[in-house]
Amino acid sequence: MNVKTMVVERVIQLCEERKIKINELANVSGITPSTVYSMVDEKRRNVSIITIKKLCDGLEITLGEFFSTPEFDELEQEIS
Repeated sequence: MNVKTMVVERVIQLCEERKIKINELANVSGITPSTVYSMVDEKRRNVSIITIKKLCDGLEITLGEFFSTPEFDELEQEIS
């Protein structure tokens, strides 16, 4: 699994935990729903750290909390 897919899965997981929809998360994060949908779209996967930070702000969590999961911890190094 690649990093972008893991980010999207984490966003979806956090929405499910909080029982909110993607567009609700976008609204509380101060970004357009289309920005979030372009991130979760498998063909586009337009992921930026700025968008992730804004989503974290909307979820009232830190970037550290967002990325602090076993899945992110176990990612293999991408440079060889």
